[in-house]
Amino acid sequence: MNHIDRIPLFRSEAAAFEKAVRRAYDRGDPVPQVPSCPGWTVTDLVRHLGGVHRYLAHVLREGLTTPPDPAGLALPEIPHDPEALIDWFARGARELAELFRRLGPDTPVWTWSTEQTSGFWLRMQLIELAVHRWDAESATGVPGPLDPVVAVDAVTQTVDVMAPARRTWQQAPPGTGERYRFRRTDGPESWTVLFSGDQVLPETRSTAPVAVEAAGPASDLALFLWRRVPPAALHVTGDTGLLPHWFTLVPPV
Repeated sequence: MNHIDRIPLFRSEAAAFEKAVRRAYDRGDPVPQVPSCPGWTVTDLVRHLGGVHRYLAHVLREGLTTPPDPAGLALPEIPHDPEALIDWFARGARELAELFRRLGPDTPVWTWSTEQTSGFWLRMQLIELAVHRWDAESATGVPGPLDPVVAVDAVTQTVDVMAPARRTWQQAPPGTGERYRFRRTDGPESWTVLFSGDQVLPETRSTAPVAVEAAGPASDLALFLWRRVPPAALHVTGDTGLLPHWFTLVPPV
């Protein structure tokens, strides 16, 4: 999936998130809790995502190549009224999508990754928005699955980018040769990952034996790796006790 393909998906996920939030507020007080984000209400979720969008819009608009100083970052006041809060989120999402469209994938900007481009942020934010849309829907009913294309990208991004980063940020224990496979059952993709010392080693097209394999639709695989669904949501073979150990090797943030 390329940059141009991701922009309409970002817009559609933003619209679906907005719809889910409106449905939550229509239920009246108290504001629903978000089961997949313990301690958060739907309001917390909207404020978080809208704040992230504005933070990144500042990075992109200014073409920053170093992290912005939070003390000098003046973000608009977050509304308290639910209707105004939803509109505030929607404006931020539209502005960010337009920046992504205008800048294209290769504009140099600061990111927390080795890839220092505007395209990195679109990929990351599409995945995060899709997961948080799922969160918002889960507050009032049964959430819809992630779009398969987004879900495949989310699994790949987790294996290639998030796993090494999280291990560094959280000082995870060294790997001892644990080999995992995540296999998609609604498409041809599979992902094999070896943990060796401090390294996370994706093994493309690997048929090597693994200690544990988790199989399921792409959406469920992505949601598991984002700690939204439990191992029981997947078909697990091999050392079933090793699957939760993934989150020791790849600590959440």
